Amino acid sequence: MSSEAGTLLHTPLYDEHLRLGARMVPFAGWEMPVQYAGVIEEHNAVRGQAGMFDVSHMGRFEVLGGDAGRFLRYICTWDMTRLAPGEGHYAAACNEAGGILDDVYVFCLAPERYLIVVNASNAPKMWAWMSRHVSSFDARLVNRHEATAMIAVQGPEAIERMGGDFVRSIKPRHCAETDWRGHRLFASRTGYTGEDGLELVIGAEAGADLWRELLDAGVAPCGLGARDTLRLEAALLLYGNDMDEATNPFEVGLEWVLSLEDTSAGSGQAADFLGRVALERIATEGVKRTLVCLRALDRGVMRHEHPIRYNGETVGLVTSGTFSPTLAVSIGMGFVPPELSAEGTRLEIDVRGRMLPAEIVPRPFYKRPRKA
Repeated sequence: MSSEAGTLLHTPLYDEHLRLGARMVPFAGWEMPVQYAGVIEEHNAVRGQAGMFDVSHMGRFEVLGGDAGRFLRYICTWDMTRLAPGEGHYAAACNEAGGILDDVYVFCLAPERYLIVVNASNAPKMWAWMSRHVSSFDARLVNRHEATAMIAVQGPEAIERMGGDFVRSIKPRHCAETDWRGHRLFASRTGYTGEDGLELVIGAEAGADLWRELLDAGVAPCGLGARDTLRLEAALLLYGNDMDEATNPFEVGLEWVLSLEDTSAGSGQAADFLGRVALERIATEGVKRTLVCLRALDRGVMRHEHPIRYNGETVGLVTSGTFSPTLAVSIGMGFVPPELSAEGTRLEIDVRGRMLPAEIVPRPFYKRPRKA
């Protein structure tokens, strides 16, 4: 996985991407597939059947020890001590000012063993930051990044294509481990597309075999291009675009990942976690901007950093924007003042000097159909 300084990193599935003719691009320090057959075709495969993504570039760290849960409570906005083995939860990791260092997913594998998944672009930063804080706890970190491969299998037929009682037994936002051809396989019923599916972690040496078995099961290989259009239709945040260290959870609709009511064991006092004081202040004072979903009312495509205008004045910027293959219209997210954030508000997006009319719509843009 590793490479010489100054060059792009390769995942354990790099040769598989080349074999399939993927177009490779730099992304967060890695050489990753942006597409195989085409972004729209891959997008539609996930919405209609099943597709898979190499997400081995994302950071994977195990937290072990008697204080593993308490340590994760301290660095996360959600109370990870609530998790029972087999459960997972999404959260933010914040600095003392309440700014988002990263958005993470934590899984409880056993009472003293957890897995935390972080963004690829933030993996080195998060490892260093967590390492600084873990020394105060009876816990230790194990970097599983280079030792494993990670594959996300997504779509309405994803569970069926993978098959087996093990796969079907995992509930949404839960996880489990099993043996696969002599290798430990972790699976979680989570994803980043708005569809059902699993995210799989396995030893790097077995990654290519698992990838090929999924190909043989009819799961389409998909690249970063489709991953971005899918996640935006589901209004899922992208770190570095929709949030960063200058953004707090209240501004981007992540109030639901804040635990502010829990108390420290035996003390009766509010449980301590990084950023808590600032976040409580923000909860009281309110925010000066809020992230909204934007849908174009005419032809044209909004993109990252396009100005958002209201009555001729610039009131914000688009953080993420694209053309939605499912909705056949341009969609995006962006920050506006709270007084302009109501659904139905008409705005204009400055697309290189051309004003594209748009409307604030409910979040998300797309919800997968309920099964009959």
